[in-house]
Amino acid sequence: MSHDPNPAQTLSAGLSDTATKAAGQESLAPQQTRIMGRTSYLLAWFGGCVSIGTFTMGSSVVGTLNLVQATLAIAIGCFVIGIALALNGAAGYKYGIPFMVQARSAFGFSGTRLPGLVRAVPAIVWYGFQSWIGAGALNMVSATLFGFDNLIFYFIAFQFLQIALSVTGFQGIKWLENIGSAFILASLVYMFYSTVQRYGDQLSTSMLTMDGSWGMPFWGATMLFLGIYSTMMLNVSDYSREHKEGSGPGLLTTLYAMSILPCTLFMGLIGYMVSEATGVADPIKVFANAVDNTPLLMTTLLFIAFAQVTTNVLNNVVPPTYVLMDTFKLKYRTATVVVGLLAFATFPWELVKDESAAGLQVFVQTYSAFLGPIFAILVVDYYLIRRRTLDLGKLYDESGPYRGVNLGAVIATLVGVIAAFSLSTVSWYASLIPAGLTYFLLMKYWSPCQRFCS
Repeated sequence: MSHDPNPAQTLSAGLSDTATKAAGQESLAPQQTRIMGRTSYLLAWFGGCVSIGTFTMGSSVVGTLNLVQATLAIAIGCFVIGIALALNGAAGYKYGIPFMVQARSAFGFSGTRLPGLVRAVPAIVWYGFQSWIGAGALNMVSATLFGFDNLIFYFIAFQFLQIALSVTGFQGIKWLENIGSAFILASLVYMFYSTVQRYGDQLSTSMLTMDGSWGMPFWGATMLFLGIYSTMMLNVSDYSREHKEGSGPGLLTTLYAMSILPCTLFMGLIGYMVSEATGVADPIKVFANAVDNTPLLMTTLLFIAFAQVTTNVLNNVVPPTYVLMDTFKLKYRTATVVVGLLAFATFPWELVKDESAAGLQVFVQTYSAFLGPIFAILVVDYYLIRRRTLDLGKLYDESGPYRGVNLGAVIATLVGVIAAFSLSTVSWYASLIPAGLTYFLLMKYWSPCQRFCS
């Protein structure tokens, strides 16, 4: 990998230069240009968090939680997300480095392939899943208005459209997310209203009067909605390095939480209510039945398609792209094309079936069991081991102290994974302390880890 011969000088330039960088000009070097202010950054996260998987997560808690419990579970999950993003994004925000560089101080140059792979696989799966959903929405618009019904055609075309948008990098992402946010919010409000209007009578009694659970199922539900974003908690530095300096930890936490909460709340509750009333988890089928007015149905379906684009290009393209850039030394644009092609191989048509809602729940719980320990290790490494001070020269020196693999990080990850699977309902929560504590003790007292402390 090519890197700046003087990372500290590059960092200084990056923090002072606020000019607009060229589209697709992305690298793993310390960020030279910050292109997002507070409003732009909030809107980017808002537009990028419209995960259709949230519908499915809402569907999966039907029969377990009542409406109040489901609402609180979503809200708690979102504020935990906000805190986690601010904590783990601090290194990227301060030093302008991406996740794959940040992870070197804990895992080593070769060891970063572990967190990189764990982050990349869920992103590519969600990429394919959400692309199929978006293509299905476009196909329904086409079939209704023009009589042309060919889902495979729209899936392929939709995927290549997203690949074309992805190669523009964060410059394109910024404008796509910012411009699309108003349409997304208006559409979500309307979709929520139409759902209540259509199913309100049959929902009111069952949703509010059932006892539900305030125990493990409730906390498990907070983790489900949190788990959708647990991937982003890991690589948040990829985004925070684009945010202009001047925002403290408290403000950043608020920006993250308040950008994620509206979309997650609306979409989770829509999925919950419609699934309770109809037993259907596929959002395309849901809104085909929920909306009687054709123009409004078209608007809703176009929203679903557009939302997949805004979510995929931010959350499901950038992380695996940086992983490929680091592992295989690919250029940014080449890596985004490869990621887009890999999404074809996720068989998303199987993931959208009604019976797949439970499977997606298991999928989120499973990858969260791996993401939680890695998150804990990165936070412990930055705050307790490094004391929020990183040596960029060493992070970019392949023959320096971070060469190879840090066995302490690998062992701590495995300990966290075991703890997570022992309490799979709250796998992400359960993994944090075991993984973080194990990593801290090994770094302090196990000699093979001492090289990584330098």
